[in-house]
Amino acid sequence: MFNLFLAVSPEIFIINATFILLIHGVVFSTSKKDDYPPLVSNVGWLGLLSVLITLLLLAAGAPLLTIAHLFWNNFFRRDNFTYFCQILLLLSTAGTISMCFDFFEKERFDASEFIVLIPLPTRSMLLMIPAHDLIAMYLAIELQSLCFYVIAASKRKSEFSTEAGSKYLILGAFPSGILLFGCSMIYGSTGATHFDQLAKILTGYEITGARSSGIFMGILFIAVGSLFKITAVPFHMWAPDIYEGSPTPVTAFLSIAPKISISANMSRVSIVASYGGTLQQIFFFCSIASMILGALAAMAQTKVKRPLAHSSIGHVGYIRTGFSCGTIEGIQSLLIGIFIYASMTIDAFAIVPALRQTRVKYIADLGALAKTNPISAMTFSITMFSYAGIPPLAGFCSKFYLFFAALGCGAYFLAPVGVVTSVIGRFYYIRLAKRMFFDRPRTWILYEPMDRDKSLLLAMTSSFITSSFPYPSPLFDLTHQMALSSYL
Repeated sequence: MFNLFLAVSPEIFIINATFILLIHGVVFSTSKKDDYPPLVSNVGWLGLLSVLITLLLLAAGAPLLTIAHLFWNNFFRRDNFTYFCQILLLLSTAGTISMCFDFFEKERFDASEFIVLIPLPTRSMLLMIPAHDLIAMYLAIELQSLCFYVIAASKRKSEFSTEAGSKYLILGAFPSGILLFGCSMIYGSTGATHFDQLAKILTGYEITGARSSGIFMGILFIAVGSLFKITAVPFHMWAPDIYEGSPTPVTAFLSIAPKISISANMSRVSIVASYGGTLQQIFFFCSIASMILGALAAMAQTKVKRPLAHSSIGHVGYIRTGFSCGTIEGIQSLLIGIFIYASMTIDAFAIVPALRQTRVKYIADLGALAKTNPISAMTFSITMFSYAGIPPLAGFCSKFYLFFAALGCGAYFLAPVGVVTSVIGRFYYIRLAKRMFFDRPRTWILYEPMDRDKSLLLAMTSSFITSSFPYPSPLFDLTHQMALSSYL
């Protein structure tokens, strides 16, 4: 029993730590004795510490995965695939929290509950990644979505933040209902919600008539609800406005964390419930549409954060390529793509707050950044080139594995479309670098020095972006083991 407790200790710890952070912020921020301090930085460091301790507990519980499988088998499945995705999720969350400290100081953002609302959805996503039942999957998605609605509107003095939270709440209700309706249709047609039971029903018998239609529509609705959450075309319309209006650390968190958890869970659904190739065809269409729109729409943007939102939509299309394959190589390329995408996004959104401190809002304001802040300009350019997939950076490594997996499974149309859209997207990313190094700004801006936390974060992510292509073996071997465990 003690071993079982150790195996589930990361989830238990982060739940308790979140409640302790909430109590700490409420008690001390309302204390007359301490002159009502905001406690934002204090709660932020405690939140970062709680995420790192959860990461250590997860690493310590890795040898107990087979023991925990018996305990979690009803609703959750913990294996090497789960372990990798949870580690990546916690690292992304820690990177997001480390962006917040200087942001709080510069923006005079004194809401300590903002930090509490980051570990809370992280706990839901830690439970969603191993979810092996439709009920557990739906509950985990909704628990994380409720927190996202609040943190998107957490900057109460900003009309844009309030608008972003309101739009996210209204638009998020529709995919939630569609997802729940799809789960109910599958249960009504099969009488089962557990993935193992569904696998036996869908592969062991010939299903015809109304039951076949119910299963088809249920899988379709689940795919639609999940694709909305990760901003895949044609369910992307909410992303640019909400990403722009939300605080920058929230935008980074929304760009990375839901994609990790939902992609991990949908990979289990695609393995178990690929009835009639329905999910594969849906992901094939959404992948092509997302790559095309992400490449073309980003070229027409004039603000700094909106192109990053369209770039996120485009990279969702590249990552969906792994789902469209339906093979072990596809899942492996999916894991490689998510890991590299998370590193690039953290790197980009760590630079954007430093630029926005001086009210840099439009891309035209980045002119001559290389003359006033050459290190930031060089780091930002390397990140943009990695987004574009230019060798020898990590983005090229990611797209190479994704397109190679698409060709290996016979998706001969998907890979050329990805190559063409990647080439089109390069013009936009190169234009950003050209503006920073060769253009003259409308008004010269002196940028403030970057804080130590963002500098350390940029050093780690940039070193990975530049070194993963020359030496990709560790990441390749690790993701290969994770992909194999998801099929066993």
